[in-house]
Amino acid sequence: MEPDLRKIFGRFRTEGTFLEGNSFGPGHIHDTFRILTAEKECDDYILQRLNSNVFTDIPRLQENMERVTTHLRDKISARDGGDVKRECLTLVPDRESGKSFITDEEGRYWRMFIFIRDHTSYERVDTHHKAFEGGRITGRFQAMLADLPGPPLHETIPDFHNIAWRLENLHQVLATDPAGRAESVSYETDEILRREEEMKIILRLVTKGLIPLRITHNDTKFNNILFDRQTDRALLIIDLDTVMPGYVHYDFGDAIRTAANRAEEDSEDLSLVSMDTEIFRAYAEGFLSEAGDTLNATEIEYLPFAPKLLTYIMATRFLTDYIDGDNYYKIKHPLHNLQRTRAQLTLLRDMEAQHNTMTQIIKAITK
Repeated sequence: MEPDLRKIFGRFRTEGTFLEGNSFGPGHIHDTFRILTAEKECDDYILQRLNSNVFTDIPRLQENMERVTTHLRDKISARDGGDVKRECLTLVPDRESGKSFITDEEGRYWRMFIFIRDHTSYERVDTHHKAFEGGRITGRFQAMLADLPGPPLHETIPDFHNIAWRLENLHQVLATDPAGRAESVSYETDEILRREEEMKIILRLVTKGLIPLRITHNDTKFNNILFDRQTDRALLIIDLDTVMPGYVHYDFGDAIRTAANRAEEDSEDLSLVSMDTEIFRAYAEGFLSEAGDTLNATEIEYLPFAPKLLTYIMATRFLTDYIDGDNYYKIKHPLHNLQRTRAQLTLLRDMEAQHNTMTQIIKAITK
């Protein structure tokens, strides 16, 4: 049954009169709707029905989001020329309780944001400007949250980028081989396992106290960045569901994995897959222009390793899901997860070949 968007809209502290609501955006987790209001002077809104299967503790997720957006709004408000409504997500509270979410008659969770007008976003990063701006806004997000007060944020998806845990999962499905596919992917498995210890280096540095736990976004794909439609300047990074404790390399690495890949994440033509070092350079310049002063020397030293780690994590996750029988990721055909695995491994090998170049770029930026 289709939700009664007008009724749900009325439960939030909105301004304006409900005009219409329509599905909005390409999101795969939540159901998202844009709500238009009848009055030109009033805001439009984004209404989301939240997926409590993926995020099993919505109240904690929303508590994270409230703390993070409040802190960001305070920082932006204190900055000359800061535009809070356009540079930060604004949660709309429930009319009765003041909470940042409601539940409907069927127990489903909903939340609402003010819609950010005159924005655009990009799927592909094909210019120095886009890459620099994406890096700058992600670095700014990292820097502004460096002094968030209070206890640690909740883990909305535990062990999300924990490679040791991801590898444990791979070993488990290899041992049980539920779909009878393990033998057919021995080459890909060997590619993963021979890098196993190398890819735990960030965790070892954390154990030694050389890399601090920070607040990270954890889903820095480029279409999560909104740009001003007129100036083409990055406004903010959205999709804050996975904002939680993590390491700077997670955000930097996943951004490069997605933004600097010359091909699609699941490209069937592996000859197209490689990392564009000029996109890497521009993104790193933007990122470090905002976040550089908040990072320590070890964090900066291992930024060139970060894209390799996150690409490796995704290859491990895709391969695990393929061997397990495709139970996590949506697939378009029976070999889709294997295709994704091969594309990520190809990208990883190219990153390894260009590691020295990445290192020199970071050194040049930070000298």
